[in-house]
Amino acid sequence: MAATRKAADQTLYHLSPRGFWKKFRDAVVVNPEISSGLPIQGIQRYPPPGSRPEKYSTPATKGMRRVERMYHTIIDQRVASDPAQNPYWKRDVRRAYPQLSVVTQTELSGLLIEHHEARQAVAAPPTEGEHEHKDVVAAPKESVDLTAAIATIGQAARAYSESKLPPKLPTSFQRWKPQRVEDAPHDPDSYFPMILVK
Repeated sequence: MAATRKAADQTLYHLSPRGFWKKFRDAVVVNPEISSGLPIQGIQRYPPPGSRPEKYSTPATKGMRRVERMYHTIIDQRVASDPAQNPYWKRDVRRAYPQLSVVTQTELSGLLIEHHEARQAVAAPPTEGEHEHKDVVAAPKESVDLTAAIATIGQAARAYSESKLPPKLPTSFQRWKPQRVEDAPHDPDSYFPMILVK
């Protein structure tokens, strides 16, 4: 018994035109037997996408927890950017002009000297017999001229002088010092402007 060879039916799973458009397609198309390429929705994919009644529940993974944290962060940022909680006068950057800061020479000299002085050691905690609370009165500091403050800091912080020079960088070679050597052989009566140096 010979096996019969069946050809693929192009209209089995795909839509095909009917009526006038079928006649028009048969007259115009190169191969009228070719499929239209439009699948039948009820046969090609059953059940069709989006038709299932149950809802998908996402499993709780590390990635999902990270996404939830990002979502809550975005919500918090939206709440923070709410105009009701963020008035215009706080975010008006056009009128945020730079404010001038004035430091007098007396203040600057005091800051320089205070910064230069060594920090006082922190007092040990009081024992049971000593008073726990002590009133500390800050003594007013005398105003110092700026030039005197700079001179004081310069004298105290002077690590090197003309007699005590800073150390030199260690090098593996000695500094080159030019030395005159004997001239190359030449006629003693001719002009020889060359000078040999080693």
